[in-house]
Amino acid sequence: MRLARFIEYLIARRSLLAVIALVLMAALVLVDIILPPAYTHFPWDAIGGFAAFFGFAACAALIFLARLLGEKLLYRDEDYYDDHE
Repeated sequence: MRLARFIEYLIARRSLLAVIALVLMAALVLVDIILPPAYTHFPWDAIGGFAAFFGFAACAALIFLARLLGEKLLYRDEDYYDDHE
């Protein structure tokens, strides 16, 4: 019963939760920019915030590719299987 109340509490305050999540993500990127990495394997590992930017760009690219493939290969008109006589 406590879990259900907690979920209802979070749903009622979802805009506050979204703001807190965005502030937390921005703070983590800021810390990544300010503090130098202890170890870098590739040159782009030393760029602050690169991992966050790369992750966002990769996610956006995957979503775009999935939508493109869905529209070109999977989606059909509503009357696709109807007889055209």
